[in-house]
Amino acid sequence: MSEVFEGYERQYCEVSASLSRKCTAASALDGEKKRQRLSEIQSGVEEAESLIRKMDLEARSLQPSVKAGLLAKLREYKSDLNNLKSELKRISAPNARQATREELLESGMADTLVASTDQRGRLMMTTERLNQSTDRIKESRRTMFETEELGVSILQDLHQQRQSLLHAHTTVDHLNIGIWHRILLFRF
Repeated sequence: MSEVFEGYERQYCEVSASLSRKCTAASALDGEKKRQRLSEIQSGVEEAESLIRKMDLEARSLQPSVKAGLLAKLREYKSDLNNLKSELKRISAPNARQATREELLESGMADTLVASTDQRGRLMMTTERLNQSTDRIKESRRTMFETEELGVSILQDLHQQRQSLLHAHTTVDHLNIGIWHRILLFRF
C-alpha cells in the first residue's frame, strides 16, 4: 500500500472522528455557540473532502492490484462523509422536517456526486499527465536548440580551421615554388 495514501487515510480518520464528536456536541447547543460549532464542522467536512480527493488521486496512480482495494476503502470513506454531511444538515436545519426533506433529495444525487467525483479525478489525472508531457516536450525542444547551437559553433570552428589549413597549404606551395626556383637558378 502507498505510504502517501496511508498518511491521507490517517488524517481522514482523525478528521472524521473529530467531526462525529462535534456533531454530537453541536446537537445539544443552540444560538451563537451552535453556529460556531457548525462552522467548525463545515470546515472539517471541506478538509475531509479534500483528503478524499487526494486519496482518490493517489489510489488511481497505483498498480491495478493495489488500486482495487484502496478504491473500495475510498467508497466506504465517501459513504461515511455523506453520512456526516447528512448529520450536519440535520443539525443545522431549523426543523427536523426540512432536514428530512433535504436528506431525501440528496440521497438520489449521491450516486451522481460519486460518479462526478470519479470523473473529476480522472480528468485531473489526465490533465496532470498532459502537463507532464508538455513539460517533457519543452525540455526536449530546449535540448534540441542547445544541440543545434553547439553544432553551428562546431561547424564555424571547422570552417576556420579549414581556412587556416588552406592558407598554410598556399603558403607552403609558395615557399616550395620559391625553393625550386632558387635550386634551378643555382644549378644553371
